[in-house]
Formats: sequence, C-alpha cells, structure tokens
Amino acid sequence: MGFTIEQTCPQCGGAIELDETDHLLSCPYCGVKNYIFAPNYFRYALPHKAPNKNIIYAPFLRFKGNVFFCKDMSVGHRVVDIAHVGLDLKGLPVSLGLRPQAMKVTFVTPETEGTFLKFTLKASEIVDRAGRLSSGRLSDQVLHRTYIGETMSVIYLPLYTEKDMLFDAILNRPIAKLANGDEAFEPFIHKNPKWDLTFMATLCPQCGWNLEGDRDSVILTCANCDTAWEVRQGAFDRIQHKVVPGRNPECVYLPFWKTSATAREGVEIQSFADFIRITNQPRVLGKEWDNAPMHFWSPAFKIRPKVFLNLSRQFTISQKTYHSEEGIKGKRLYSVTLPWTEAAQSMKVLLASSTLTKNRVYPYLPQIRFEVGRSELIYLPFMEKGHEMIQEDMDISINKNSLEFGRSL
Repeated sequence: MGFTIEQTCPQCGGAIELDETDHLLSCPYCGVKNYIFAPNYFRYALPHKAPNKNIIYAPFLRFKGNVFFCKDMSVGHRVVDIAHVGLDLKGLPVSLGLRPQAMKVTFVTPETEGTFLKFTLKASEIVDRAGRLSSGRLSDQVLHRTYIGETMSVIYLPLYTEKDMLFDAILNRPIAKLANGDEAFEPFIHKNPKWDLTFMATLCPQCGWNLEGDRDSVILTCANCDTAWEVRQGAFDRIQHKVVPGRNPECVYLPFWKTSATAREGVEIQSFADFIRITNQPRVLGKEWDNAPMHFWSPAFKIRPKVFLNLSRQFTISQKTYHSEEGIKGKRLYSVTLPWTEAAQSMKVLLASSTLTKNRVYPYLPQIRFEVGRSELIYLPFMEKGHEMIQEDMDISINKNSLEFGRSL
C-alpha cells in the first residue's frame, strides 16, 4: 500500500498531491510538468502536531518491492512492504505501521526545520532480513535471492524531548525515558544535511519538444524526434529503443527490456544455443543459434511477480526476431515503470525458472556471474480483447487487471 505526498508546484505554488510511485509532477493549475529527481532516494517527513517544540526527526527505511528466491529446486516470490527504524536508539518503535498510509507526507528539503538523526543501520541488512522472512523458514537454504521493482526511501518520524522524556510529536505522547536527556541524541545528529530536490523541465534535450510520460514513468519519450530518455545523475540520458509495428492502428505498445548477457562462472552461456542446452528446452537446435547472442527479455513495467516471471520466460525462450523501427509518433505507448537495471537483476531467477533439468542449474546459482552487455527498450504491439491484452505475433495474453495492479506495486 502506497502513501500520498503533498508538494507545491515550483512554478506557481499550487498545491499538488503525488503518489509514492510518481516521478512526474504535473501542475493542474499552470500546466507545467517537471521530473522529480533526488540523489540516492527520496526523503519524506511525517507531519507533526507540536508547533512550539524543537522537532527531532528519526529515520525509518521504507522498502516496497518483489522478492524472488530460489530454493528446493523451485522459484518463489513475495511482496515485501516495510517501514523499519533506521538507527539503534532505545525507545524508538521498530516500525511506522500504517502511519505513512494514513497521513500525507512531505518531501524533506533544506527548508525543512528540525534536527535530523543519522541512518546508522545498514539498509541492505534490513531489506535482506525482510527478504529472508518472506522466503520461508530462516533455516532453509536459499540459493539465490533478488529484489525487482523495489521502491526505497526514508521516512522521518517527528519527535521532541521534555523533562528527560521522548515524545511522539504526532500524538504528543511520551514513548520513552531518556537516561542522559538530550545528550542521547548527540552521536546521531546529522550535521548540515544537503538533501536537495531537483525539478527537471520535461523538454527534449535533442529538439526542445515536450517529453511525454505518465506520472509513474521512469522513461520519457519525444514524439517529435523519436527519442527516449532516462534520468541518470540528475540529467536526461538517451536510451536505445525500437518499436515493433502493429498490424492494427488501435494496438497498445507494451515496453520490454532486451538485454544481451554472457556467463562463464557457474555455467557457460555464450550463445542462445548454450541457453537452450543448459535449460534443456524441447526445441530442435538450429546451427545458426551457436552464433546467435543470448538476450534476456523482461517486462519494463511493474506487474505481479508470477506474471513478470512468466512473461520473461516466454519471450526469452522464444528469442523471436522482430522487424522494428524507431518511430513512436501517434502510437499508444504503455508507461515504462521498471528501469533497465531491474532487467539485469532478474537474469539468475529467469535462468532458474526456465530450466527443465533443475540439477544442471540450481546447485550453481551462487557461483553464476553474468556479464551484462547492451540493453534495448522494445515496444511490442498488443491488442485489447475483453479483459486481456494479446501480443499479435506470439499470442501471449496479459490480464488488464494485472497491469492496473502493477501500477501500485
């Protein structure tokens, strides 16, 4: 379950509400669009109800995403949703519970008044523990675990002190006694934090035209010069994309990542033929496959874990060659909500899910290392038929409800 963010338009000052997954700020008053960027991750503050107190903000790690794990010769998956305390300070609650969902938060900026405490615990350890708990019993041997489609941020809980007591500044209730008073916070105080938000004008860097995308898009496109752009390190970076023309002008184009990769450790995959042999697919090997590069396919949009895995497996095993072009003008493009880095993280899980002879792959999963090559964004045509989206060339279907649900992951 996501939460709502209150933000003012940097152009006109109008009040805007954003969802947790939103990247694009579109003002309903002045019409200006901006892409929101922050180094590393976004930081939010819960609203307090202690206007005359010196507010102290304690950090909590917010993580939401799909965890995939390989054990017992099978692939499992769960949705992880946590808001865990980020420092070891006696008296703080372990979790924020439903507060982020029940209240509207705001972005933390240099103008946010208060004292901020450092995030001292390792975020990776918090997430890994949640992943282990989601993977079944802690005693089970998990050969591989990865997180795909995750949203990670820091949410700050407002506190204040009074007479050696620590108070929750939302409820104005005491939550712990401080043995050393305010001195207990000294080792944790974050000195001069510089957490700027960047609002990037959504203008094409190549031609100056307006870039297009939905609120949760991580890739913006320009219909004027047929380009696609991703934000990296606070700037728009062009990515390679192709469009497979649909036979019907009413079709919708769903995005997929096509990533070349090889493996030498654990298993040997230097070509598509190697992949077919290792996974023992019931296909007659073509001689040309020995020289065909290996490409892993995965959806470039968030969707239920089971559907994500099924789609990735079907397109990867097919390794179909499509006639493509770059033209996107006038086409109904579905939003890219999953960056290309997620495609690289899914390769081991996809290999394990695809193999029919499990003992050829599963024991070697911890040793397998992929060397990732070029990644392309491919838009494939789908036709709407009732409650389904049908891929024209492969007759693969996706339930519309699964697509809609994925927007909230």
